[in-house]
Amino acid sequence: MNKWIIAASSVAMMAAVAGCNSGSDDDDENLPETPEVVTPESISLAYLGRYSSGVFGASAAEIPAYDPVNQQIFIVNAQKGAVDVLDASDVANPTLVQTLTVETVAAGAVVNSIAYKGGYLAVAIEAATKTDPGYVALFDATTLELLASEQVGAQPDMLTFTPDGSYLLVANEGEPSNDYSVDPEGSISILSINEADLVEVKTAGFAAFNAQKTALQQAGVRIFGPGASVAQDLEPEYIAISADNTTAWVSLQENNALAKVDIASATVTEILPLGYKDHGLAGNGIDVSDEDDAINIQLWPGLMGMYQPDAIAAYETAGKTYLITANEGDARAWGEDDQAYWDGDASKGFVEEFRMKSLTDSRGFNRRVGDDLAPQLHAMAEGALLNPEVFAYCGATTTDRGGCGEDEQLGRLTVAWTDGYRKNEDGTPMMFDTTGIANPAGDRLMYDNLYAYGARSFSIRDEDGNLVWDSADQFEQYFASADCMLGSNRDIPCVDYFNATHDEGDTFDNRSDNKGPEPEGVTLGKLGEKTFAFIGLERIGGVMAYDVTDPTAPVFVDYLNTREDWTSEDPEAVLADAGDLGPEGLVFISAEDSPNGEALLVIGNEVSGTTAVYQVNQIVE
Repeated sequence: MNKWIIAASSVAMMAAVAGCNSGSDDDDENLPETPEVVTPESISLAYLGRYSSGVFGASAAEIPAYDPVNQQIFIVNAQKGAVDVLDASDVANPTLVQTLTVETVAAGAVVNSIAYKGGYLAVAIEAATKTDPGYVALFDATTLELLASEQVGAQPDMLTFTPDGSYLLVANEGEPSNDYSVDPEGSISILSINEADLVEVKTAGFAAFNAQKTALQQAGVRIFGPGASVAQDLEPEYIAISADNTTAWVSLQENNALAKVDIASATVTEILPLGYKDHGLAGNGIDVSDEDDAINIQLWPGLMGMYQPDAIAAYETAGKTYLITANEGDARAWGEDDQAYWDGDASKGFVEEFRMKSLTDSRGFNRRVGDDLAPQLHAMAEGALLNPEVFAYCGATTTDRGGCGEDEQLGRLTVAWTDGYRKNEDGTPMMFDTTGIANPAGDRLMYDNLYAYGARSFSIRDEDGNLVWDSADQFEQYFASADCMLGSNRDIPCVDYFNATHDEGDTFDNRSDNKGPEPEGVTLGKLGEKTFAFIGLERIGGVMAYDVTDPTAPVFVDYLNTREDWTSEDPEAVLADAGDLGPEGLVFISAEDSPNGEALLVIGNEVSGTTAVYQVNQIVE
């Protein structure tokens, strides 16, 4: 049986022909036939072209949106604090035609995100002081005339329309100030749309959960900011909406949870903890060291991954809603550029991440003061131990971490010091002495588990947040295989740049100690009766494509990475030839809406400042 890669326009023509030939002699010849829906067996990705801002490392291309009426791409340019408008009529050669700024909405404000629907461009606008309330603005996508704007919560980030266009939802992340002296509440603003106007703003907040802080923590929701209430600590990141326009799910990335929202009443109905990925279980291997000069994907009992998704998306199959999550991982690191914080002034910030070998050094914490020791951790203890019953396999004893702390073992891994230590029934730390004996007068913490950021995967969950499927260690295993090739011509072996980073060249294994490939963005595309997920990988770059039609058994179908230069130490010096680095946001364009009649992907690459266009070729028998 032969399989063919065929353009979407050809698929449509085949469908039309099939429809024309399937009529009955009894049919009314004046009634048009409904074309048969042709479903591809699979897909492959191909590079078409890009627009380059010419700006490196300044997030000059982040979140894309597409206007099919005018065949233009909108792309958030954070370096300008604005939206670049690209002419995509020649989709292989997008060109900048104008830039939309938001100074008329609020002085000093910057654009965080955008969304398009039915001739309107919605823009999420962060205030000049990020902890102040921000704005949502609605523009005419053709004229770029400002139609309406409304104030919303602090730091409005991702925003999206309901499928029917009646509501606009925005995730107000509410991050703290750098010194954590101001910590606004996170929330979701729900704006009603009437023609070209924003007629009502409702806020779905978290204050009703403030009294449930302990219960939420015990359920696995990470609530840990200094002095923060539940409402202050929860930070909405990304929104997915049900096909019937009634329910939204919101990723709470740092909190490792989802919020479920009733849209009509603007009420958060549930906070859903996502649990943890056990890297000691078969299939959940991970490479944890950037200093062993090798690809070493293996199991690590006692090591847990926090899913912490950034982007999420929703789709419906067999009458049920499923959620796709890109499990990037993210640590709170506020005040890290202020030396006073590292010198011991806890009022200057809060940093939760720490290298495992620094956390578990039997010599204690004092040697890290002034370097990378969070004063909040130092206030709790003078050092930390590993549970020898859990970590004996790598050499831990009651008094020393043993070989577990070596650079070639777990030592280089970035972990959360806020998670994993043993606690008393009242939630306070259980203290141990230096011999590993529980002792209220001791000054050591005991870590029963270590918690790493992200899961290096994407997951599928049901509408209640229950895990249906996870890609396990498929990403890293694929990059370690001979099947994986980099570059638009697919001629560069992935194994030579395994877990490379995005802003330097020749960085083999660079990110193994911290989140690996970092799946960050996700978008969905429907082709015939199949649904495909496209996952952008922030660090190594490129897009993974999976057939997720059956949410219990997704199938990997392709990977394309259009970074072309992997060896230059400074990619900025060769920016014109570097290709695409650091995917941030993605948008799928159906063949019906596409300028060239083919299904497309548009990717904003924040490091290279490029907006790339991929064609989605359909494979049919």
